[in-house]
Order: sequence, then C-alpha cells, then structure tokens
Amino acid sequence: MRILIVDDERPARDKLRRMLSAEPDISAIEEARDGVEALEMLPAFAPDLLLLDIQMPEISGLDVAASLPAPAPLVVFVTAYDEYAIRAFDANAIDYLLKPYDQPRLQRALQRARERLATQRPASTPLPAVGQLLIPERGGTRIVKVEQIQWIETADNYVILHTADGEPLMRQTLAGLLEKLGPRFIRCHRRAAVQIDWIASIINHDKGDGELLLRGGARVPLSRQYRADVVAHFQ
Repeated sequence: MRILIVDDERPARDKLRRMLSAEPDISAIEEARDGVEALEMLPAFAPDLLLLDIQMPEISGLDVAASLPAPAPLVVFVTAYDEYAIRAFDANAIDYLLKPYDQPRLQRALQRARERLATQRPASTPLPAVGQLLIPERGGTRIVKVEQIQWIETADNYVILHTADGEPLMRQTLAGLLEKLGPRFIRCHRRAAVQIDWIASIINHDKGDGELLLRGGARVPLSRQYRADVVAHFQ
C-alpha cells in the first residue's frame, strides 16, 4: 500500500510516519506540506491512500478530496476538529481520525483501507459512461443531458454543471463525477473540468497556464499541471 501524508504541521507528519513504519504491507510513504503540494504529487506518486488533514493553508483537506483525479485514492481524514465529520464522509472518506489518536485506532483505519482496496474494481474494467444526470431539486428532479454540460467546477461538497440552460448544483466530488462521465471530459484545473467537444481554442498565458475558450463563450481556467493533457487531445 502506498500512502501520502498531507499535513501542514511537521510533528503531525512525523508521528504518522513513525506509526506507519510498523505496518509490513506499506511499500511507500511520501509527505505533502499542504493541499496544493499533495495534488501536484498525485500523478507521479499514485498513492493508494491519503492521510489528509482538514485545516491547511490555501486549500483545505475537504477541497483536496473534492479535487482528486480519477481513479481517486482512498481518503482518511486526520484532524483535531470533530465538526467536519459529516462533510468528510460526504466527501467519500473511509474513516475520520481525531487527534490525538493511538496506534490501534490508526490500524483500524488502515484495515478499512485494505478491505476497500481488495474489493475495488480493477482499472482494466472501467465503469460505463452515463448519458444523463438526475439532480434532486426542491419539488422534483432535474434531468441534465451530459452532452449539454460545457464545463464543471467544484463548490465545496458540490459541483456546478455549466450548461446553456443554467448552472445546477450536484452533491458530488469532481473526481467521482468524472469517473462516471467517461473520457469525453478532461480535467483542466484542480477545480475544473471541461467537455472536450466544447473547446473552441486554447489561450496561453506567460507563466505556462492559460484559459480554454468554449464554443458557448465561457472561459475556463487551464493550469500548468493539466495543460499538456488538454493539448494532447488536439495533436
């Protein structure tokens, strides 16, 4: 099992690393000092599990969980604050460790991760892409055709679906939704994804990032982290 520790406090990272060193099936451990660094490390390190603090500078652990690329690693939140528990499980966390915790409590969280990993669908058999989304609203349910979604952005525990007919909110993580939608969508920013067929042009900025101009007129941020993947679709 490959584990990424994400915490802005060095003593907290050191404690987790010491405890994890006693587990024989952990093959690799890396550390990130904040959520931005964690998201940058994900493609190369490819962890099975994130041990993720919640209150961190720039972006919170909850925002990190909502921005994980598919296939997303498992998430265990490790925090001193119990008031985030409901939001954490809404973000598909498999466990919630309250500081201070001990070795047996950490081992229970790791065992949950092992059991979940053992039952996950193999990467070679992806889920079929969906054609429409059903979004509960007051007084009914909105049906959104996937082909009408121009781009998607995160909003706390929700995603905003940008269409010509409106911007409905859906309670879902961006990574989880992209796994359902299939390859017609591509991540272009840690907080955004775009439907490839809607891209009209790529606008480059001086620092390596840019924007995507869509056929509907919208401008969507394009970060350096995802720029190469987007450009590759048009080569």
